[in-house]
Amino acid sequence: MVDTPTADNPREPDISHVNPSDEKTWFGHPRQLARLFTTEAMERFGFYGMRALLALYLTKHFLFSDQTTNGLYGGFTALVYLTPLVGGMIADRYLGSKQSVKFGAILMSLGYLTLCFGGPTAKPFAMIEGTRYEVVVAESGAQSVVDGDRQLAIKGQDDGSVNLLAADGSVARSIPKGGFKAEAERSPFFTMILLIGLSMVVVGNGFFKPNISTIVGALYAPGDRRRDAGFTIFYMGINLGSLFSQILCPFLAVAIDWWAGFFLAAVGMMISWALIQFSGKQLAGFGDAPAGAPDRRLVIYVGAVLAVPVAWFLFTNLMNAAPPTDGSGIVGYLLALPLMGKVLFTTFLIAVIAIPLWALKAGNKVEFQMMLAAIVLIVFNVVFWTLFEQAGSSLTLFADRNTDLSVFGLFTMTAGQTQFFNALFIVLLAPLTSILWNALGKRGLEPSIPIKFAIALAGVGLGFLALVWGTAYAGADFKVSVWWLALLYLIHSAAELCISPVGLSMITKLSIARVVGLMMGVWFLSISCAQYVAGVVAQVASVETVGGQVTNLKVSLETYAGVFQTIGLASVIIGGVLFVLSPVIKKWMHGVQ
Repeated sequence: MVDTPTADNPREPDISHVNPSDEKTWFGHPRQLARLFTTEAMERFGFYGMRALLALYLTKHFLFSDQTTNGLYGGFTALVYLTPLVGGMIADRYLGSKQSVKFGAILMSLGYLTLCFGGPTAKPFAMIEGTRYEVVVAESGAQSVVDGDRQLAIKGQDDGSVNLLAADGSVARSIPKGGFKAEAERSPFFTMILLIGLSMVVVGNGFFKPNISTIVGALYAPGDRRRDAGFTIFYMGINLGSLFSQILCPFLAVAIDWWAGFFLAAVGMMISWALIQFSGKQLAGFGDAPAGAPDRRLVIYVGAVLAVPVAWFLFTNLMNAAPPTDGSGIVGYLLALPLMGKVLFTTFLIAVIAIPLWALKAGNKVEFQMMLAAIVLIVFNVVFWTLFEQAGSSLTLFADRNTDLSVFGLFTMTAGQTQFFNALFIVLLAPLTSILWNALGKRGLEPSIPIKFAIALAGVGLGFLALVWGTAYAGADFKVSVWWLALLYLIHSAAELCISPVGLSMITKLSIARVVGLMMGVWFLSISCAQYVAGVVAQVASVETVGGQVTNLKVSLETYAGVFQTIGLASVIIGGVLFVLSPVIKKWMHGVQ
């Protein structure tokens, strides 16, 4: 049972405006939750529809290597979660949450529209021992090198060498490891357009993402035990939107073209904007600008537009950065990081040190310990999202290359559509989880927030280990059944419900009231760092491709299985460490549930 807050012993910040018990309810929650639920659902419709396409778009349309694709994808998703740190502060001081959400929605929609202009598909070629050869990729995916009047099929070998096969299957030429390098000729102009579109999305997301969650937290009075359940319902809205977009956007990309999938994402984003813009009096009094705050809207909007080329520069720097040399050590690795990596890790390190120190100075002992508990959980949050966010990179590429996507022989999914499993399971499990937490809470048996985090960390690791188990049953074509991938997403979804909505709720309950927006930004900053590290992990799982196609499926399967096993075991162990530490962290939370 939560103790009653007092002036000397506050349990959580009072950021609410209305006692929800005096208002009409929606399934037992403040009725405003329905509007925010739908707004977030449509925003996630756009974002996850685009995300389902991105890695495949980079490898199949722009023909980037796995190394570049995974690095760029990780950098993009990292910036998506970094910009909320700034967006939360701006909303706290000037714009207010509601105006920030509307501006962010417009900018993100324009970003998705920009991605529609991808230009012609890049043309593959190969550098073989210093000489350039054109490459032809058949509709079946078979790759061939054009050597005079011959087309020699490309066959990667287990030892990293490459054989070029004549029409009769004989080896016309054997190229030692390192002598064959896949390249592509792509338009610098359309590559710039791609990066500008991604930059607009990350800047807009900074205004939208932290502030929609802050408005949800403001619906509940201090000590209202419905808050966790409310965030779980809100989280179901996220996945309800992404469920449909991760089916429809990849379908349109295959049936029509890439632009059609991105255009549908833009439409979803504009609907999200309209839901807030035309909410009438329903959200009156929630998410307004701080009383007495100066009007800085024009300066903020101009600054946001100017931030787009800054993000573009970070993407360009990330793509051109040389990987660290072997044996350079941790210090050498950090020094060799692209500018984006340096900014992320430096900002996160400063935040996790400075915020508790500020809380110690500005608040009392209880507030300091509550903020310290939040920071510790935020650090563990990095581990979860590093593994979970393999979904859009290495797991999507695994689905494309080493997964039999046939569903009962009735139809075949696309690799991008496999991401819908996560959204489907969240929609199915979220109501059950909400009911479970409420039922356990009434009996005093609900796990503490640290325990929920520990369960999530162990769960995400077990999901990868389940998929590794499935690779042992791969067929002669080195592909596993799509149901093994579905099993991974089932386990990951259950784990996600133990950390993501709980984490959002935790931030609003443990934070000092005047910095709740900033702390929400730090929460997303932790996910930003995780996204960057996730890109690095996905790069470890990179395999050799030519024209967007893998040269050796056996090597590909073994590479993915090895990486997934390592990160799966690591996550289970880290979850166990948090479980041991949970009593101490719970004590610092001073009764917050």
